[in-house]
Amino acid sequence: MALYSSETSLDSHRVRFVLAEKGINVDIVNVSEDESAAADLAELNPYNEAPTLVDRDLVLYDAGVINDYLDERYPHPPLMPVDPVSRAQLRLVHHRIIKDWFVLARELETATGKAAGQAARQLKESIIAANELFKMSEYVLSDELSLVDCTLGPLLWRLPHLGVKLGKPGASVEAYAHRIFSRPSFKSSLTQAEKDLVLDA
Repeated sequence: MALYSSETSLDSHRVRFVLAEKGINVDIVNVSEDESAAADLAELNPYNEAPTLVDRDLVLYDAGVINDYLDERYPHPPLMPVDPVSRAQLRLVHHRIIKDWFVLARELETATGKAAGQAARQLKESIIAANELFKMSEYVLSDELSLVDCTLGPLLWRLPHLGVKLGKPGASVEAYAHRIFSRPSFKSSLTQAEKDLVLDA
């Protein structure tokens, strides 16, 4: 199994976190440093984007599709509940994170000046508005780590780099983030470039 991954890509980090949590042996191919890997990726993925997972004859792209596949292909530890109602609730939260927070984070990666300030403010306010959600349980809507947490962790890791500081109003989010960042799987999912994002912030 091989994962074509970018060193600082938010979506690549989501997949690396799931792979680490499940202890899956995988060859990580860094497309940002390897020209031949970048050429291979262009042939494998019509969008020419990381992450792209190759498992024998199967080629998958889109972090959400890849993580769903990994959770079903390697069911231990499970990263989604068995109960369909709980699973649907988590999927809805996951959808909102991608549609609301990820869109703003991606905007912040390229925006400058007034546009960057506005996006940072929107992202901060939106995350703080969800502060109560992070008080309810150890992880999002659950006492067990889920695919939602594997999506949120990489985003929260990047907040300082993106110029977003939650402060006291986001205390529950900060505590939650610390629980995620403390997991050995999260630590091992970080590339050196991602570690440096926080040091440079």
